[in-house]
Amino acid sequence: MNVQSVKQRFGIVGRSEKLERALSTAIRVSNTDLTVLINGESGVGKEVFSKIIHGLSARKHNPFIAVNCGAIPEGTINSELFGHEKGAFTGATGDRKGYFETADTGTIFLDEVGEMPHDTQAFLLRVLESGEYLRVGSSKVQRTDVRVIAATNVDLMTRIEKGRFREDLFYRLNTVPIYVPSLRERKEDIFMLFRKFSVDFGEKYSTSPIQLTPEARLYLENYLWPGNIRELKNLTEQMSVLSDEKLIDLSLLLDQFPHLKKRNLPAKRSDVVNGDISEREILYKLLFDMKSDLTDLKKLVFGLIQANNLSVPKVDRTDSVYALERQYKPTADLSPASPQKSGEVEFSPPERSEEMPILLRPGDREAYHQMEVVEENLSLEENEKELIRKALKKHKGKRKSAALELGISERTLYRKINEYELE
Repeated sequence: MNVQSVKQRFGIVGRSEKLERALSTAIRVSNTDLTVLINGESGVGKEVFSKIIHGLSARKHNPFIAVNCGAIPEGTINSELFGHEKGAFTGATGDRKGYFETADTGTIFLDEVGEMPHDTQAFLLRVLESGEYLRVGSSKVQRTDVRVIAATNVDLMTRIEKGRFREDLFYRLNTVPIYVPSLRERKEDIFMLFRKFSVDFGEKYSTSPIQLTPEARLYLENYLWPGNIRELKNLTEQMSVLSDEKLIDLSLLLDQFPHLKKRNLPAKRSDVVNGDISEREILYKLLFDMKSDLTDLKKLVFGLIQANNLSVPKVDRTDSVYALERQYKPTADLSPASPQKSGEVEFSPPERSEEMPILLRPGDREAYHQMEVVEENLSLEENEKELIRKALKKHKGKRKSAALELGISERTLYRKINEYELE
């Protein structure tokens, strides 16, 4: 069976590449008994994929049970899954079959498997490996032939690192992984789903389906949809009930659902509310601080030039290098105490300063590389005399210490002093 026929049979709407890849994997694995782990955010339709796998398998005429592991209390989940004997715990007035016994030869779908308690994970691992389990309060081993399809909306590897999920169970469940994309990952399908939900609602209640203007459609497609398909369906049904108009424009859409404005997209801030500065103005303030630091650095260098009586050649301020130091001054205060009311910040070039930047043209560099070459004195006698003089000065005339420093005897040092007349 191909992807298109599966879409028609199970009412799947969409044409995105990621969705079709997930459907293709589900079709391929359906004819086997391999364990499947379906990953995806809440509301993307993971249970629909479990029904597709079961409906295309050889077990399609046998029981299918969907269990939400996160909705069952920790104290009763073992009883729900594996059953219990009479008197196993307070309130157990009779024997009870668990889901694994009821779904024998069929399929069991464990949704939110990441919320399963740690001890239940060990029991589930035994079922997956050998098909055996124990009822609560019983020592008799039961057997079952159930295909397990699990689903999760959390990162199980993170839970494994925190010790909240068994690593061996993860690899046992993750035999064939299927990733169901979120609605924001398949934007091309949003309008198609909206139209389907609108038509279904109109047929159910005998009303005309609502429609969207191009602007409203674009806004709907750029919303993040944290609730995914479930949120889109709820929004469509609410709009169908609450709106008097059948053609929904952007103003009417945002009036009924103002949260759609939170799109987390780059946008231009036109005002500052409650003294908060926008990101653009923070950037401007950072640039002004950098300009102030540059000015202080220039003053420091000019001070060093004047103190050392250095000369600096004049440089044309239109030099390409000076363009990097071009300054601008805001016409309004950007501090939090004085927030801007306008979205635009105007700039005006600064007054021309009489200070000259310390820049050198390529031709002027030669003047700063001229030096007087002094020939080095290679005379052993002069160098020895100079070393003795420095050693005596360092040790304040103490010949014994100076001799140790020079690595010669005190008698030799005394002879050298007399020889070189260093007294």
